[in-house]
Amino acid sequence: MNFKISKNRFLEALQITAKAISPNSPLPALSGIMIQAKDSQLILTGSDSDISIRTVLSNENDQDLGLAIMEEGDIVIDYRYLLEIVRKIDSSEINVEIIDGTFTRFSAGTIEFKINGIRPEDYPNVDFSEPENSFSIKSSEFAQMIEETAFAANAKDTRLVLTGVNFKSDGTNLICTATDSYRLAKKTVPMVCNPFNVTILAKSLNNARSVFNDPESEIKISLNDKKVQFSCGNTIMQTKILDGVFPDTDRLIPAEFNYSLTINRRALIAAVDCSSFIRTDNLMVVRMQINSKEDITISNKSQEIGEYHQELIGEQYEGEPLDISFSGNYVVEAARTLSTDNVVIKFTGDMKPFILQNDGGDDTILQLVLPVRTYN
Repeated sequence: MNFKISKNRFLEALQITAKAISPNSPLPALSGIMIQAKDSQLILTGSDSDISIRTVLSNENDQDLGLAIMEEGDIVIDYRYLLEIVRKIDSSEINVEIIDGTFTRFSAGTIEFKINGIRPEDYPNVDFSEPENSFSIKSSEFAQMIEETAFAANAKDTRLVLTGVNFKSDGTNLICTATDSYRLAKKTVPMVCNPFNVTILAKSLNNARSVFNDPESEIKISLNDKKVQFSCGNTIMQTKILDGVFPDTDRLIPAEFNYSLTINRRALIAAVDCSSFIRTDNLMVVRMQINSKEDITISNKSQEIGEYHQELIGEQYEGEPLDISFSGNYVVEAARTLSTDNVVIKFTGDMKPFILQNDGGDDTILQLVLPVRTYN
């Protein structure tokens, strides 16, 4: 293998491909990026067996690439060394050449690195065939969906299916739902496509969000019951579908609400977050007492640390006096995903789940939080 390429374009492609690699991979070959030079193209592949990324570089698709393949071939190089070498070469162009077995030379001008690679035969075969069921979505809309839901997935793998976001289509709407059993985030987007129901690891979705970050581009999403594939431009990213049945979360959402509070979103976040250091058993439990829109108290106390009180004024309140406690972190994270100046919080009772939504009747996004039992 022997090729020349623009240093900056090569580095950009390597950085994208490296997002699929785990630094603690049990398989040595998966700590590397597979570089294949063939058919006037340079193909870069990275994988941790759960997430895989392939980037294809060619002069046809990028006039500034400057790719010249003198000899076809392939090699696997540890991604940490590969990125460091390409970063440190101060040149507009870089030459990569296998000189003996897996011994590979990276050179430009007076700079030369020689490094041991890994045999390409040791790299697992990654199937990038495209699933049949597919739809397209704007990158900015996809990023917003992930931002509004993925945070609510379970960070622990005690129940694997809850570490993901459920994507479900009824043919006319795409519904994304995440829950860790104590809160729920749900986003609905009009989308005409074939019905499906899959759950995708939240970590993979956040990865896809960072890989496909051009807000003006469109992402093609293809899926089946085994994998989901994201593609845009010269890059493909795919990940496994999580096993297990995602719970029926619709039954958690109350059908009726007896109390409704409209309040400034930033004021709510600031008041709850203000006491974030006051914790009991590492949990920030915040108490909200509402008598009217002019009489709202946010409080937090810990026997070991102390206590906090703040008075708030709402825009509107409907219902009887209410006294409810909840995880402050959950409410802050939920409120931050909303976009209107005011948010509407709807309650069913002191120990019933409550929801947060945008003001103005936007029901495409819903954040649900379970209360915490306290003995005040």
